[in-house]
Amino acid sequence: MRAPTAIVAEDEAALREQLIEQLKALWPELEIVAAAKDGIEALRLLEQWRPDILFLDIQMPGASGQEVARAAAGRCHIVFVTAFDQHAVSAFEQGAVDYVLKPVLASRLFATITRLRERLGSGPPRADTVEETLGQIGTLAGRRPALRWINASVGQNLRVITVDEVLFFQADNKYTRVVTGSSEALIRKPLKELAEELDPQQFWQIHRSTMVNASAIDRIVRDIRGRLQVHLKGRNDSLLVSDSYAHLFRQM
Repeated sequence: MRAPTAIVAEDEAALREQLIEQLKALWPELEIVAAAKDGIEALRLLEQWRPDILFLDIQMPGASGQEVARAAAGRCHIVFVTAFDQHAVSAFEQGAVDYVLKPVLASRLFATITRLRERLGSGPPRADTVEETLGQIGTLAGRRPALRWINASVGQNLRVITVDEVLFFQADNKYTRVVTGSSEALIRKPLKELAEELDPQQFWQIHRSTMVNASAIDRIVRDIRGRLQVHLKGRNDSLLVSDSYAHLFRQM
C-alpha cells in the first residue's frame, strides 16, 4: 500500500516550515511532496502532484484559499489552516473538511491526522460539501477575528509569538517592540495598525506609544508628579499612562 501524499500551502515561511516539521514528526508515513507559498503556486502543484491531502491556508496572496479549495474539491482531502479562534470554527468541527489553528499545536494536529487516516479509505469530500464549508468560512471572515499570533524578529531568527504571551507593545521608531515575560522582539507593523487587530478587551492602549496586556497588570500607582504608572506582574517595568487614557483607571 503506497504512502499518502500531501501538499502544504502557507504563505508565512516560518509557519509553513513549522507545519511540515510537525507533520513529519507526527505522521512519518505521510509523504509531503511539495510546499506552496501562495495560491497560484498551490494550484500549479495541485495539478502536478494530485495529492491525497492538501493543507491549505485560508488567506494567501495570488489565488485565495477559497479558490484553491474549490479547485481541490472532490480530488483530495482538505485541511484548512486558519487564524479563526476555537469557538468560531466549532460550527464545522465534525465536518468532512478539517482545520488546524494558527499557531499549529501538536495536539490539535494529531487529532486532525487521526481523522485523516480514517477518511483516506473513502473518497474526498464532494464539491458541495466543500462549498458549504467555504460558506461558513465566509461568514466567519465577515467577523474579523482578533489577532492571535505574530511573526517577530529576535536577532537573526524569526519567532512565532502568540498574543497571549505578550505583556506589552511599544512603538520604537519604525518598529514596534514586542515584550514577553522572557524575551523582546521587533516587528515592522505600526502600533496603530496593531490596535485595530488586537482584542480591545485584552489589550489596552495606555499611551499613544504603548499597549498593555490587561491580564499582565499587577498594580497602578501615581508617581510624585501625579502621573499614573502601570506596573507589570513579575517585571520591573513601569509604563506611563497618558492623560488621554487615564479614564481606564478612573476608580483610583
